[in-house]
Formats: sequence, C-alpha cells, structure tokens
Amino acid sequence: MAKCFLFTVDSYVLEEIWRKESFVFLELEGFCMHYFITGGAGFIGSHLCEYLLEQGHRVSVLDNLSTGSMDNILHLKGNSLFSYEIDSVTNVPLLGKMVSECDIVIHLAAAVGVNLVVESPVQTIHTNVDGTEFVLKEANKKKKKVLIASTSEVYGKSNKIPFQEEDDLILGPPTKGRWSYACSKALDEFLALAYWREKKLPVVICRFFNTVGPRQTGRYGMVLPRFIKQALSNSPITVYGDGTQSRCFIYVGEVCKAIYSLTLEDKAVGEIYNIGSQEEITIADLAHRVRDKVGISTEIKYIPYHDAYTQGFEDMQRRVPCIKKIHQLLGFSPEMKLEQILDRMVDFIARFS
Repeated sequence: MAKCFLFTVDSYVLEEIWRKESFVFLELEGFCMHYFITGGAGFIGSHLCEYLLEQGHRVSVLDNLSTGSMDNILHLKGNSLFSYEIDSVTNVPLLGKMVSECDIVIHLAAAVGVNLVVESPVQTIHTNVDGTEFVLKEANKKKKKVLIASTSEVYGKSNKIPFQEEDDLILGPPTKGRWSYACSKALDEFLALAYWREKKLPVVICRFFNTVGPRQTGRYGMVLPRFIKQALSNSPITVYGDGTQSRCFIYVGEVCKAIYSLTLEDKAVGEIYNIGSQEEITIADLAHRVRDKVGISTEIKYIPYHDAYTQGFEDMQRRVPCIKKIHQLLGFSPEMKLEQILDRMVDFIARFS
C-alpha cells in the first residue's frame, strides 16, 4: 500500500491519502514545511537541522546555548532556509512568535547529561518541566503539531528487558537527585499527552536511547566521546562502576530520520515511540572496543560511582529498547552497527578535538 501526502498551506494540515498501486507525492511548487526546533544548536538538534534542510524544509532554531554550541550550526548560517535566535524557551513572547510562524514544533531543549543532572537538580527540573509547559501552551494556541523529546531514563530501575512503551516506569526515590531528570521527563510526557486528550493538541513523544555521533561532547557525562577522547590522548579510559552496565548506541543520523518520519505520520499522534538500537554492549566491553579501535594500550581504570558522582548514586543496569512499535508504523530499524559508529566518531574527534 502506498502513501501520498497532500499539503494544505493555509491550515498547515497534513492529510494522508492512501493509494493501492504506486507512491505519489504531491509537491506544491515552492512549498516547504517550516520546522521550529527548540535546542536546535545542541548535538541532536544540529544534526536534525541539517537533515530537514536537506529535505528542502525551512528550519528555525531557538537555543540559549546552555548545553548547545554555535559551532554546531555556524555552517548553516548561509542557508536561506535557516534562521536562529539565541534565547530561552522561557522568553514566552519570542517563543510564541516562533511557534506561530512554523508548521511543526520539535521540542529538544532540555537539561541533559548525568553530570549536569547530579550537580544541578533544580536547573534540571525547571528547564525540563517549565520549558515543555511553555512550548505546549504556545503550540496549543494555534494547534501546531509538537514532537516532544523524552528519554530512556524514564524506564528507571525496571528490569523488564527490552523496554516497551507501555511498561511501568520504576523510578528511584526523590532522595536520589539522579532521578530528577527521569522524573521531569516523565512529567513532560504526562503533560503532553494531557494536552492531546483534553485540548486535542497533536503531540508525538520520542524516547531516545543513547544517541551518539559527531559533535557529541563528553562534557556532560556522555560516555562514548569521553572514552574516545581519553584514548586519543593516551590517557586512562575511565569506566564508572564495575562496567557490567550495558547500553545500546544508535547513530544520530538514524534518529533524525525517525523524528522526521514521525512528524509526517498522523497515526503517531498521541503515542510514545522508543528510538534506539538493540545492539547491546557492556560499558567495560565498550572501553576495550574503543581502545582497540584507536590502537593504543592505555589503562582501563574503574572508578566507583560515589567517586565519579555522589554518594549513593544509582545507575540503570541495562537499557535496551523494544522498537517493534516504531518498526510497525514506519518500517524503522537502525542499520548502522556499533563498529561503523566507532569509525565515524573516532575519525571526527581525531580531526576536530
């Protein structure tokens, strides 16, 4: 069964028309969608800007550069379809203006990284919860579709592997500040779905699982760029905990494709989707893979969690997504293997660090 999209410019509505035989795409001459990305100067956001521009769409960005960087989007400034504002989503008049001018909102702005979450829980909670509330309020005024970026962290301490979107969320106690991020993102999800059910604001929620790629920084605790930078400098590779905790890494380009496809799919509205790989690896094995890839014999050093973060820090032992739901909707399945991801990241960090 093939699909045709009809764009209605004045109402910014995407109407799906299903055909039996061939794929037809009705393209109105000179017409493109206008995407508004909060947090668009961040790691995922900057790659998403590139991807959407490559598809011929207009992109506007709002970012306060708290964890993003102008370096991530400088190369886009000459594109007539790209624009940006350096400010926060808490600037409601500016936010409202940018929402009113777009067709689709992609809300990526958030406090990210374990280090930031542990060190600044107040900032984490306010940034995530308040920011999402402002975005949803402004989008609701014009009923603009919103894609909300959430996280695999919301699954918490669950040991039901792989994680499915309808699973219970098992979070740690509020006395452990590390869970403030997961809790704030779960609240974002509840709020977004409440706007859909009560006010009919079209929302889509994505839970990202360990997205990696060029331009990702290890500054906020992201493990893979940190390992690679340590290996390239022939410094000890520092593994937090005993290294038996496992993760699944997905390339940022594949995440961008999934995000884009979800924004165009009406059946995705009001739903939650895992976006991740199912190629699982322990962090200890990842350290060895990075060391072998770089071709050095540096020490792999294990640091207790209480020294790396705070006393009583709790981690998720395994983080493996079930991607059956997004596969059934879009046919999505990550193609890039960890070996290829390592090649790209080692090459990028070696050239630009």
